[in-house]
Amino acid sequence: MAFRFHVIAKLCTAAALLLAAMPGMALEKITLQLKHVHQFQFAGYYAAVEQGYYKEAGLEVQIREGSDGNEPERDVIAGKAEYGVGSSSLLLARLAGKPVVVLGVVFQHSPYALAMRQSGGDPDIRRLIGKRVMIGSLTDELGNADELLAYLIKEGIPPNKFQRVEHSFNPEDLISGKVDAMTVYTTNEPDTFDRLGFPYDIYSPRAVGIDFYGDNLFTSEQEIANHPARVAAFRAASMRGWQWAMSHHEDTADLILNKYSRRSDRQHLLYEARQMVPLVQPVLVEIGYMNPDRWHHIADVYAGLHMLPKNANFDGFMYQIDSTRPSLLWLYRVLGVAALLLVLGAAVHFSQLARERKRALEIIRKGEQRFRTMFEASPLGIALIDSISYEYRDINARYQEILGRSQHELRALRWLEVGHPDDVVQIKAQMALLITQQISSFKALSRLFRPDGSVAWIDVSVNAIDTESGGHLHHLCMIEDVTAKKQSEQLIWQQANFDTLTHLPNRRMFLDRLAHDMLKSQRDKLRIAILFIDLDHFKEVNDTLGHQQGDVLLVDAARRISACVRKSDTVARLGGDEFTVILNELNESDNVERIAQDILDSLLQPFELGAEQAFVSASIGITLYPDDALDIDSLLKHADQAMYAAKGAGRNRYSYFTPTLQVAALNRMRLTNDLRGALKGEQFELYFQPIVHLESGAIHKAEALIRWNHPQRGVVSPLEFIPLAEASGLIIDIGAWVFRESARWVQHWRQQFYADFQVSLNQSPLEFQREGESYECWVSHLQALALPGQSLVVEITEGLLLDASNTVSTRLLQLRDAGIQVALDDFGTGYSSLSYLKKFDIDYLKIDRSFTRNLAPDSSDMALSEAIIVMAHKLDLKVIAEGVETPEQRDLLAAAGCDYGQGYLFAKPMPATQFDTFLRAAAAASVEQR
Repeated sequence: MAFRFHVIAKLCTAAALLLAAMPGMALEKITLQLKHVHQFQFAGYYAAVEQGYYKEAGLEVQIREGSDGNEPERDVIAGKAEYGVGSSSLLLARLAGKPVVVLGVVFQHSPYALAMRQSGGDPDIRRLIGKRVMIGSLTDELGNADELLAYLIKEGIPPNKFQRVEHSFNPEDLISGKVDAMTVYTTNEPDTFDRLGFPYDIYSPRAVGIDFYGDNLFTSEQEIANHPARVAAFRAASMRGWQWAMSHHEDTADLILNKYSRRSDRQHLLYEARQMVPLVQPVLVEIGYMNPDRWHHIADVYAGLHMLPKNANFDGFMYQIDSTRPSLLWLYRVLGVAALLLVLGAAVHFSQLARERKRALEIIRKGEQRFRTMFEASPLGIALIDSISYEYRDINARYQEILGRSQHELRALRWLEVGHPDDVVQIKAQMALLITQQISSFKALSRLFRPDGSVAWIDVSVNAIDTESGGHLHHLCMIEDVTAKKQSEQLIWQQANFDTLTHLPNRRMFLDRLAHDMLKSQRDKLRIAILFIDLDHFKEVNDTLGHQQGDVLLVDAARRISACVRKSDTVARLGGDEFTVILNELNESDNVERIAQDILDSLLQPFELGAEQAFVSASIGITLYPDDALDIDSLLKHADQAMYAAKGAGRNRYSYFTPTLQVAALNRMRLTNDLRGALKGEQFELYFQPIVHLESGAIHKAEALIRWNHPQRGVVSPLEFIPLAEASGLIIDIGAWVFRESARWVQHWRQQFYADFQVSLNQSPLEFQREGESYECWVSHLQALALPGQSLVVEITEGLLLDASNTVSTRLLQLRDAGIQVALDDFGTGYSSLSYLKKFDIDYLKIDRSFTRNLAPDSSDMALSEAIIVMAHKLDLKVIAEGVETPEQRDLLAAAGCDYGQGYLFAKPMPATQFDTFLRAAAAASVEQR
């Protein structure tokens, strides 16, 4: 019966191919139902369509995606599809009376496995006990749960020892901890885990000898009975497609992306292809081959689960029972043909027999040649190795390329001789299990030494090879060079944990080390000191010499700080010019002070920046663990507060954290919170101080000064709340309020007293450099009040002119175009430069009160003031002297040619209504004098 079946199948295949080749013949339409969505798992069928193998067989094949693993079985039995792709559970369906027939095996080994989060110790499957596990669908009667449940039972973990939950097929459930283990495809989910950096262990049923087939091509008995030629032609074309796909990974990946699915990217599809090689084994086994003994093994596993009776008979389940002996099939066909043609004579019979025998030998030769070509052209390094002597028996070109050695050199070596000693120990332990048949395969990540001394990282996959009885055990070693991937991972880790400029640990690494040191401190009962270091005047270096030279200074500063501490201590850069130091295992605080002083002294030395020298100092805040706090956030906050205390005390010093600093910080926080409601609560008030023309005594100018009337604290000084407003960003809204109030009052005073009256208002650097509409809203508001730009003067500091960006130039041009004048406040106290006065449009220079305070004839302050006045007049600038408190100071300034004076001699700052009365009195006095 088997003989007649196979002869008829072969003849029908030939007839189908012949009919398909005839022009004008219509293609037969059939459907192939997949068990999942489109991916590389079904690559051979796509290739058979693309390469025209189905068309050559006279078939037009529709390939449908699947929604669950049992859909192919249901549709084939119901006649909705002629062919399907199923798992080894097809055996259960057959023995349940369903007329399914397996045409061929694609996956020689099942890709199903269990994935669990790594625990930090050795992998142990018994960690599943009592945990939540996703194994297959709870509603499917068959599926991939079978082999995994058998695996767990064999490991002593029956289903009642863990909580089985419905499978979501979403790896995020395992990553997030929603479940503790889940079934995965070794060709699929591990790539997702690797990309997300999720540490996992894989447990395969093959580890305990449960070796199921993976994907199987199948059909129904009705299809075979009604269309035997079509079945044979479809199977042959499908296997040709699989042979092409497994030899052309990249072309097949592009085919899937272009015509089937873009759910996965190209990198993932190629990952699938690489992982399928040891499962499909296209080099060693002809695709489609199936072994009856393996099906009996699967049946035995099912019997152990009480899903089948022992020694169940599944005759008719396999399409080609004798597929392991292709030469005998051809011989049977020849004998059958010869029997039918005996009437033609013995001569014809023997002639045909010889021809068929020759053709069979040619097929075998071509098959060997094809598999040899695939072996040599494989993108993986492949070697056949004697498992006892570790001698190489066969080596492909890619294997030689990865090891950097010729075949002759490798023949003289033993396997693992060029491996890293630490990794060789692990691989030999796995080999011992392989040789004793406790496992049939294993994977490892290993390092090897190339002839030039470089180290390469490789993924190793080792599979046991069946040999003849009494022969030496052999194994197949497949390797892939992942050196570039490991280097990329190392670079990513380096960038994630270390500062790219100074190569010091960054904030993330600093926090990790601090947490580790705190645990060690608890155990050893020793203290830790955290030093928070901020470089003083670093911004000026950046502004004057440029960011490139600033980076050079930071690198040198990092080197100097590191040289002052022990190797066991940690120096980190948190960002900008901020550094931190962890001093661990401290017995006495004296060491902390000595190290802090060494850092201060080291940073005081000049920094050589090309042709220039730069000088900076440092402010250091110190906090102690566990004395000051028990958690990281509090320690860092306290160190920061101590650092600001050192800055406030004059810089170039260190300061310990004290509870007083915490109170001050709390007060600043509360004051900042109160400041947020000050505008809405109308708590701000403008004060005005007159600016007097020294020659005539006329008052046509005033400076607007903001005051905060706090409901509980009373009047809060601008020196206290303006820095808080700048730090919180509230300065923008406050500045806008000052502008509107100043415009309102200057409009009033121009109408009531002097048509050319001006009000000066101070601008924070944050306001001046802000992005957005800039001064456009000012101009619009002044126009609405019918005020010219000359009614206002904007006072800025010299530091703003150091900013090399276009923002400052643009803002000054906008002010000039609007007619608003600019005064340079506190002139002479910063980085004064004539080039700035020449480059930018400045209208007034304000001599700082530090010069005015000590004015006396022939004094250095007098000489400097006279020089400023002469220089300003040469540049067509007016000069305003601040801090004039005595008639002598006024007279000296007037004699030197100073244009305006401002200070307590004339009047203190006063509320707007009071200043209005002051102006009225001054105007009346002026009229009386005339």
